[in-house]
Amino acid sequence: MELRIENLSKRYPNGTQALQNVSVNIPVGMFGLLGPNGAGKSTLMRTLATLQEADSGRATLGDIDILRQKDAVRRVLGYLPQEFGLYPKVSAEDLLTHLATLKGITSAKERKEVVRALLQQTNLSEHRRKALGSFSGGMKQRFGIAQALLGNPRLIIVDEPTAGLDPEERVRFHNLLSAIGENIIVILSTHIVSDVTDLCQAMAIIHQGQVRIAGNPSQLVEELRGKVWQKSITHADLATYQERFQLVSMRLFAGRTLVRVFGQQEPEPGFEPALPDLEDLYFATIKGFIHRSATGPVN
Repeated sequence: MELRIENLSKRYPNGTQALQNVSVNIPVGMFGLLGPNGAGKSTLMRTLATLQEADSGRATLGDIDILRQKDAVRRVLGYLPQEFGLYPKVSAEDLLTHLATLKGITSAKERKEVVRALLQQTNLSEHRRKALGSFSGGMKQRFGIAQALLGNPRLIIVDEPTAGLDPEERVRFHNLLSAIGENIIVILSTHIVSDVTDLCQAMAIIHQGQVRIAGNPSQLVEELRGKVWQKSITHADLATYQERFQLVSMRLFAGRTLVRVFGQQEPEPGFEPALPDLEDLYFATIKGFIHRSATGPVN
């Protein structure tokens, strides 16, 4: 099974081109959709979740036409949006039971077993009778995954799931997503590079409504080897380096400014080769320093 997106476009009434000819194939497993805020990630996710219409293009999940067969999509879809409402005074067990009924699980015995299993899978069993309003941010996200798993979905979409979580909850949530993504398609939409580094075997970077690069994260980063350089400079020199070189990123290190630059060869004496990572790929891509054709290397 594969999710195929072909030339998907969406322009909002205010003139914003949210998606422009987006094409990407998404296999079974964890897929990272990486991009800055406003890049078009949420528009694409909402379109795939049948919550809004595209202007043109095509999207299919196996033999299901996502844009035309919305009811069929919803039967095999699990969705965790960036913002989702919960009834604060209702217990996790009661709300998940109610949602299971809405999902079409009509047998009380089956519903009870499904709810029990999902609360155990998301490590919420001991909190099942607690009001959702008392849950931490990470617990609410795990409950969100539990409801997304109702009905044995073939496609799960999670939109910015780790934003605002503390490090311990991020690790717990990552482990949960990784286990889920072994046998179904899970799309992780995020602007947090480390989420994709830790979880995904396939990814795409989207910027200004367009997919700029797609592939295996490790392979894409490897293609940057020998093209990322770093140098420690004074902060006063930063503006000059920004003008002269393709500056990927900068950070403070030991009171000085460490800059990373994209270039096919050593930019000038004093630079040293840097081991590239996904953050280099991300920033170099959205800044327009690199691109990758469907079959060609990063250049």
